Amino acid sequence: MKKIKIYFAGSIRGGREDMEIYSNLIDFLGNYGTVLTEHVGHKNVEETVEVDKSDFAIYDQDIAWLRECDLLVAEVSHPSIGVGYEIGVAESLGKKILCLYNEEAPKRLSAMLAGNDKISTCFYNSIEHAKRCIGETLKNL
Repeated sequence: MKKIKIYFAGSIRGGREDMEIYSNLIDFLGNYGTVLTEHVGHKNVEETVEVDKSDFAIYDQDIAWLRECDLLVAEVSHPSIGVGYEIGVAESLGKKILCLYNEEAPKRLSAMLAGNDKISTCFYNSIEHAKRCIGETLKNL
């Protein structure tokens, strides 16, 4: 399997409750390719990575990475406007998209994702289950 470029999306400003899940998934994805957005898994991303960047610079960088990536993997258990926007941009660019949704999340998955047949969605119940979904997606890439 060739090394691919992966854009990982997870909530930053919308809440960091799932940061450890993001970090675990990003580490796993690193076995398959370059994770362009590995900072999403960093504990203090807003205070470290984003501190010296304007919102405009962050937007420009993220759009460039979305154009560059082969696959968008989005952990969508915690609602985030930014993640939803990234998914929409990736769809408009014709990118392969995998959304991971924890079945134990307190809120239902948005119908805009769950009802979109251009998006693969994995309803997972453990990190290992989510990793199996990622592996299956990568096999079909």
